[in-house]
Amino acid sequence: MRAEDGPEAPDPAPPLTYADSGVDTEAGDRAVDLMKGALAAATRPEVVGGLGGFAGLFDAAALGSMTHPVLATSTDGVGTKVAVAQALDAHDTIGIDLVGMVVDDIVVCGAEPLFMTDYIACGRVVPARTAAIVKGIADGCAQAGVALVGGETAEHPGLLDPTEYDLAGAATGVVERSRILGPERVASDDVVLALASSGLHSNGYSLVRRVVARAGLRLEQHVDEIGRSLGEELLEPTRIYTPVLRELIDATDVGVHALSHITGGGLAANVARVLPPGLHVTMERRTWTPAPVFDAVQRWGQVPLEDLEGTLNMGVGFVVILPGADVAAAVRRCADHGIGAWALGTVSATETPPAGAVQGTKGTHGGSAKLVGDYR
Repeated sequence: MRAEDGPEAPDPAPPLTYADSGVDTEAGDRAVDLMKGALAAATRPEVVGGLGGFAGLFDAAALGSMTHPVLATSTDGVGTKVAVAQALDAHDTIGIDLVGMVVDDIVVCGAEPLFMTDYIACGRVVPARTAAIVKGIADGCAQAGVALVGGETAEHPGLLDPTEYDLAGAATGVVERSRILGPERVASDDVVLALASSGLHSNGYSLVRRVVARAGLRLEQHVDEIGRSLGEELLEPTRIYTPVLRELIDATDVGVHALSHITGGGLAANVARVLPPGLHVTMERRTWTPAPVFDAVQRWGQVPLEDLEGTLNMGVGFVVILPGADVAAAVRRCADHGIGAWALGTVSATETPPAGAVQGTKGTHGGSAKLVGDYR
């Protein structure tokens, strides 16, 4: 058989473009155009240059006035709370959650957060959706007094579905070395001041979503005991504490010894992280009533109290440890910012942590903390 009598060669495949593979660079450009207005408010005088550079620039000359500046940095995301935003197609507040989770960790050491960058990974760039997410991030940065100096939106077709995305961020701050807060400042008889959360914040959503699914609840349905739809409650943005905490740190009538951001692990675990060895905090449940959503999650899922408290913030978003004489002034300053605050417990010396106390969380080897009594 002659070669020319064989089967015909297949037609060559058509050219394959980047767009054919699922990445639309023009959509990314449209998203940037839509978010420009929101970014205008998320700035500081130290920001150099504008949008579109390969890196964000921040003028550090002001740090020259500090005696011994120490940089502080943090990175975080919002976990599976993004699944709720995606299910409801409501994306304008999830960025606020991101800012709160990142910048408020920086304040814990006494630092002032300066600037932040974000990263959004998605299955497909939807310009309006991306702009809504970034608007939330910009709104959160404006609340915190932090500059949003850059970010990245990356399409990952084949890895994420077109409706899926995840986001993360990183921020940098600065603190005078002599003013760094930490366990070494905490003393016996200090008071533990609780600052109210705005709700679930951005932790424990894997548990919450599982509870909601098992109970057969719909995100759109109204929940009488909560006073609004379940979805609205679950998307309530994380409270950003940076402004009030910076005021407390700088106040002459308040001596802050330590701060704790109540995130993953719950109240006792995060308080124990900022205590030195030999000190214990007893926190009284009777000092507050958790918001209805916490009771609802426990009841709907029959979640054991120990697991609930080790997962959710239970209505306490931040803790300030300070001398008892300064509590009244701190409570007044928190009220000026619209944040409820109350004395939650006290610090005491102990050679042996009480039975059931939490100790040694997140790799620390410090003090211990325990919740006692019943909720009010």
